[in-house]
Amino acid sequence: MVDVATKAGYPSREAFIEHLRTDPQYYAKTPEELMEKVARVTKIIDGKMPSLFGRMPRLPYGIKEIPAETAEGTTTAYYNPGSPEIGISGTYFVNTSKLNQSPFWEVPALSVHEAVPGHHHQIALQQELPLSDFRKYGASFTAFTEGWGLYSERLGIEMRLYDTPAKDMGRLSYEMWRACRLVVDTGIHAKGWSKQQAIAFMTDNSALSAANIEAEVNRYISWPGQALAYKLGELKIRELRNMATKELGPKFDLAAFHDAVLGQGSVPLDVLEQQIKDWVAAEKAKG
Repeated sequence: MVDVATKAGYPSREAFIEHLRTDPQYYAKTPEELMEKVARVTKIIDGKMPSLFGRMPRLPYGIKEIPAETAEGTTTAYYNPGSPEIGISGTYFVNTSKLNQSPFWEVPALSVHEAVPGHHHQIALQQELPLSDFRKYGASFTAFTEGWGLYSERLGIEMRLYDTPAKDMGRLSYEMWRACRLVVDTGIHAKGWSKQQAIAFMTDNSALSAANIEAEVNRYISWPGQALAYKLGELKIRELRNMATKELGPKFDLAAFHDAVLGQGSVPLDVLEQQIKDWVAAEKAKG
């Protein structure tokens, strides 16, 4: 974060974050303006998907505003699965209730997580796999599904989405957010932290807005261990990619690796590890 701030011409991380939090150029004036920004970013991402994946889901996704009756107290965005059988697309919901808390520089990292290659890509593929209904529609291991979402944010680097210091700081702020919530999740549920201690820690150590921090801390209070599961999953997928890259050398195909990770739907991490070891062995056996 310090390096990015320096490249942007600011004397410190804090000074650049203050600029990002307060400069009107980074914030929509209307809900429609924010949704147009999201639409543009998601279509850019869509165009980059074939370079990273061999198999694409048939089900598309759309974008919608989070309904006004729930938007005030909920997160920045979320994904709702669709249904190929009854003709409903997946939906990437965006919170437009507090425009001064939803900066443009967060949109790339947010979109790769919630839409593609994150939740929509993974869940829509799972719905098409030849699995039991329970595994298609009921199985969702948080470490896998959210770990894949975090891993997808890193794929934004390879997609060259973070092409300005502001967008790169948005990505790093999300990284810092995930690091902070490992502390907050543990603090609240194992160390007896108050809600205010958790909010103060995240305010001091991330670039997230005040409204987002409060919504997130409320989530951690009500959902013990979820924040830890995100990071465990991401680290395992990165570990398996490194292993496969080393084992296969010039035969390693990133798109094929991604298809292998998603090829059995949401699974426990030990199952995923064996799944990728089996895939690596099969790739080696091809000669």
